[in-house]
Amino acid sequence: MAQRIWHKSYSPGIPHDIDLSGLRSIAQLFDEAVARYGDRPAFTNFGTTLSFTDVARLSRDFGAYLQQELGVRKGDRVAMMAPNTLGFVVGMFGVIRAGGVQVNVNPLYSPRELRHQLKDADADTIIIFSGSTGTLAEVIADTPVKNVIVFGLDDLVGRGLPSPPVDGRLSGAIDFMAAQRRGAELDLDEAELDHHDALYLQYTGGTTGLSKGAELTHRNLVANILQVEATDTGVLEEGREVVMTAIPMYHIYALMVNTLYALKRGWHNVLITNPRDMESFVRTWAATRPSLFTGVNTLYNGLLHTPGFRDLDFSGFKVAFGGGAAIQQAVSERWREVTGNYIKEGYGLSETSPVLTFNPIEEKSYRPGIGLPLPSTDLSLRDDAGNDVPLGQPGEICVMGPQVMRGYWRRPDATAESMTADGYFKTGDIGVMDADGYFRIVDRKKDMILVSGFNVYPNEIEEVAAAMPGVLESACIGVPDEATGEAVKLFVVKSNPALTAEDVRDFCKPRMAGYKVPKQIEFRAELPKSAVGKILRRELR
Repeated sequence: MAQRIWHKSYSPGIPHDIDLSGLRSIAQLFDEAVARYGDRPAFTNFGTTLSFTDVARLSRDFGAYLQQELGVRKGDRVAMMAPNTLGFVVGMFGVIRAGGVQVNVNPLYSPRELRHQLKDADADTIIIFSGSTGTLAEVIADTPVKNVIVFGLDDLVGRGLPSPPVDGRLSGAIDFMAAQRRGAELDLDEAELDHHDALYLQYTGGTTGLSKGAELTHRNLVANILQVEATDTGVLEEGREVVMTAIPMYHIYALMVNTLYALKRGWHNVLITNPRDMESFVRTWAATRPSLFTGVNTLYNGLLHTPGFRDLDFSGFKVAFGGGAAIQQAVSERWREVTGNYIKEGYGLSETSPVLTFNPIEEKSYRPGIGLPLPSTDLSLRDDAGNDVPLGQPGEICVMGPQVMRGYWRRPDATAESMTADGYFKTGDIGVMDADGYFRIVDRKKDMILVSGFNVYPNEIEEVAAAMPGVLESACIGVPDEATGEAVKLFVVKSNPALTAEDVRDFCKPRMAGYKVPKQIEFRAELPKSAVGKILRRELR
């Protein structure tokens, strides 16, 4: 885009572009944060707090174990399958300091989904929460994984918390705390890392139904951290804020904003391991009094409907960030009534590290939409022919900036398909820009379904259904749902007249994460199709 008209809407002090030259890697960012904030609280989970110095020491030991005992070298992929815990934090920084590339895995994955991701990433080491070991045991023989490091809820917490047992089939599993103790006796050869080195493989769904790994580099994440930091005009203070992390850290949103960005700014991060336990969540909020919170629409709505939340003291609360799915105006209005602040909505994708746009945090009024592009970020709205659309007209959001991924892991074909001829990444989302440079999402070009902020791809659901005896054809769409934003609906044409909706659900449950299982199932005699026989989902909506 020749002219960034959104710059005129930037608050005074926000630069048009950022300078990346002073920060070469997330490892450097980590070292500088530890040197600056030392003994200040960094992460708290279940009432136990680690300082910045604690995280540095523990991750050094764990990184040494990975290097010296397991042979992890720079560029090796190490999977992480865990909820928000101190083990996740220490494990991740250990992987980074050893030079590894972390492969973030959703603990809710089914065996089928886990197998694909571990094989595709070619990961031979996995750090895993004990509650997920049963899933791993189902598929480990069919993956490259040789080393399994397991931790429980009480590891690094020390409060006698019960954890699910390790699956007995993983007889060679390594205990996380034993690895820590052994690592303390070993030397860590700190990896020399730079902008171009890979940092994460962040998996995202694809049109084939098989997820693709977005290869995110140190430059990508460093850039996004500096971009977001540049938009703060003094509302948030260095080393003074308390951020609460309920969104899972294996999701790029919480990984970048809550974990890495907060670390750079010296903030105290309170980890919520099970956000579904809303009453415990509210008790933790009361005890820690966060000044900053990030969430998706359903999480905000859930808190507002939890007994006791409205009675909390919000006098020190400053900012609520929303992403992952559209924030409904009614929810933002109710949130302001309770906390005094509207939810500030942004927009991003796994492939963009993730943040692309922001709403100014100092603004006190409600503004619908995803806001303004970040510094050093170009957003261009294109028609199907790749041309810029006129102002105020809808077009596909295409983006260029230092936060855009290097490409899809080992998928040059998919990478090429995702880029325009002039080097912009095609998001697949349809947006509109107003005369002040503010954007809003009109619709998703893709048929992706958002269930509580989690991406569900119809092709994947249809692929599983197609393997079921008694199913002739199927088509999957998203339908509105009060609890989760959207729900999965599956249309089925039977080949076996005796097939029931419960049969279909029972077939799906062991083959996909729970949030992907169709909530609604409707049987049809036939499905709408194009002239060439392609099923037309749009006619089912």
